[in-house]
Amino acid sequence: MELLSADHVGALLAIAAVGAALLVVARARPGAWLVPASRALAVVVLAAYLTDHAVAESRGIWTVRLYLPLHLSDAATLVAVAALWSARPALVELTYFWGLTGALQATLTPDLGHEFPDVLYVTYFATHGGVVAAALLLVAGRGIAPRRGAAVRAFAATVALAAAAAVGCLATGGNYMFLRRKPPDSLLDLLGPWPFYIAGAALLAAAMFALLAAPFRGRAQNAVASTSG
Repeated sequence: MELLSADHVGALLAIAAVGAALLVVARARPGAWLVPASRALAVVVLAAYLTDHAVAESRGIWTVRLYLPLHLSDAATLVAVAALWSARPALVELTYFWGLTGALQATLTPDLGHEFPDVLYVTYFATHGGVVAAALLLVAGRGIAPRRGAAVRAFAATVALAAAAAVGCLATGGNYMFLRRKPPDSLLDLLGPWPFYIAGAALLAAAMFALLAAPFRGRAQNAVASTSG
């Protein structure tokens, strides 16, 4: 799919509209209804993820080189589903950091060979956009703020996933987490050739995680102080 084509811009507008609507309504009308609403979003995202795999299998394009859950987007999707369903702080934190970095970047510069109305176009943006919406709903909408040290834990989880992806690349010949080569028209183009862009991406992720954690640092320190007092 061509970057910033009508299909791409349409998907971005839809994601922005859904995310903004969830956030505004959650902030304006907080209450018990947010639990079933979050779980409904979890069902939608999971259904899109499973449909993506089922369609790939039906078309004969599902292979271990492409479809093992070793991309950051796959991990973020599954974590977001669990976070939406359970609201566990550790899962919410990962959804927040992965959703507003990797998943958001994947919507802005999609590595996708399908256009609307292909079902794989729909499942791609439903999963990636769903993770972004989940991050906004859980953290900004429901107020489940990242705890102290969340950025460090999220970065450690990202490194661990990258290690698993590296093993997957060696075992299958795939390109999980783009460790073998960069996708076309992505942010990685700014980080140099292989393998230097991998180190650059790690540094960029650490910086972005720290930036995303910054609005919550004062809140975490106040919580620690009130507990100790």
